[in-house]
Amino acid sequence: MRAITPRTASKKPGPDKWCRREVLGHLIDSALNNHQRFVRAQLMDSLDIPGYAQNDWVRCQGYAEEDWAALIDLWAALNRHLAHVLDRVPAAALSTPVRIGTDAPTPLEEVIVDYLRHLEHHLGQI
Repeated sequence: MRAITPRTASKKPGPDKWCRREVLGHLIDSALNNHQRFVRAQLMDSLDIPGYAQNDWVRCQGYAEEDWAALIDLWAALNRHLAHVLDRVPAAALSTPVRIGTDAPTPLEEVIVDYLRHLEHHLGQI
């Protein structure tokens, strides 16, 4: 990511598409939201947690104007911490049902796998 210039990171691929800064900001939001899910699901028999309006979050936080290097640093630090958290999840907690917004409950293990899949998808966009 550091090879991408700040100017390039600001270019939108289309009028209704996120620039790279916004995609990375979305990944930051995803890390923060999933951190809550990963930890809280270990503390409860089941977890109901709100979803989030991703476009509104990206817009409200102004990721398109955020310093590119600062976004990279924040994203990297959050994901290093998430890797640490995930290494510590007890096997028994992996089956904890997690309901995100109005979706059907999903075992924590599937929430984790979906986070990683989502992360890889958006990294490919960057």
